Amino acid sequence: MDIVLEVADAFLFDHIYAKLFPVPQAVTSLLQATDPSIELLLSLSKNLSLSYIPSEPYEYTFVSAPTVAYLSTIQRTNILRQSISLFLITWIFGALLYFLFSSLSYFLVFDKRTVDHPKYLKNQMRMEIQQALRSLPWMSLYTVPWFVAEIRGYSHMYWDPNQYGKAYLFLQYPLFIAFTDFGIYFIHRGLHLPMVYKRLHKPHHKWIVPTPFASLAFHPMDGYLQSLPYHIFPFVLPLHKLSYLILFTFIQIWTVLIHDGEYMTNNPAVNGAACHTVHHLYFNYNYGQFTTLWDRIGGSYRTPEKSLFDQQTKMSKETWKKQASEMEKIVNEVEKEDNRQYLHDDASEEKKEK
Repeated sequence: MDIVLEVADAFLFDHIYAKLFPVPQAVTSLLQATDPSIELLLSLSKNLSLSYIPSEPYEYTFVSAPTVAYLSTIQRTNILRQSISLFLITWIFGALLYFLFSSLSYFLVFDKRTVDHPKYLKNQMRMEIQQALRSLPWMSLYTVPWFVAEIRGYSHMYWDPNQYGKAYLFLQYPLFIAFTDFGIYFIHRGLHLPMVYKRLHKPHHKWIVPTPFASLAFHPMDGYLQSLPYHIFPFVLPLHKLSYLILFTFIQIWTVLIHDGEYMTNNPAVNGAACHTVHHLYFNYNYGQFTTLWDRIGGSYRTPEKSLFDQQTKMSKETWKKQASEMEKIVNEVEKEDNRQYLHDDASEEKKEK
């Protein structure tokens, strides 16, 4: 995350902090005619008897620190500044990725006939987006301590590709998937314990037939807890900084893909959209994130019906009726009552009256 913070500092935050918390005018004036250096700034502070003591901006990787980086009394290395900046980056960048990938999936992949499913909610997509936007700032806030620890050197993240050998540059990817798949399975399954489910996980299961916009439509603590393995991994095993950004983006895309209802693979090892659809329909199955391994070991794996992989049968009224019937029995066991408002409830009532 330090790469992202470095770029954001150079092009945005250095200017903002310099404007809000400027250094003494004497320093600014003297710097206008020369290139800054930490030695010059320290000399100026000493000779002018200024209380402002500059610090060297942290070591950069891609972007050299501009002059303005030295012109704020709140330096780049200030932990409060880092925390605020990382919170804003995580919140804003997370929201942009959410809308980008969810929108692409909705317009290019998602089958719009899904709205005719008997368990599609009234105003569902709008409610999914609202839930996600309410949760994102809180999930970002909870995540900040992990990012701060990373950029301050407490993790095993590294930049030199030779530090752990070229082979590890490739090995880290399956290790990350295996580690996080294991962790998320047990966290997710724990979120289905009755007392926990009621308080944290139930909002995400409001969506029986989710759209791509349900990907981040969580209770904020639910979303944070399920993200913990991603943040823990670089504190346990080495992870290249660029790989971290690649995996962070991949996770956002994957989370959208498993909610888009387009079943591209029936690979028995992959916990893809079909497996996750089963989870949303029937609650107590397929807790895994990437693979079916831990569901198989834990006895919670349910094979997606073959009808889901046929474009005609997966959208047939017969299939939907069967899904709705079983879902209603399970939701009564899990939630005791179903207070969702379904889009087609009114139409069903009118048919009954006739």
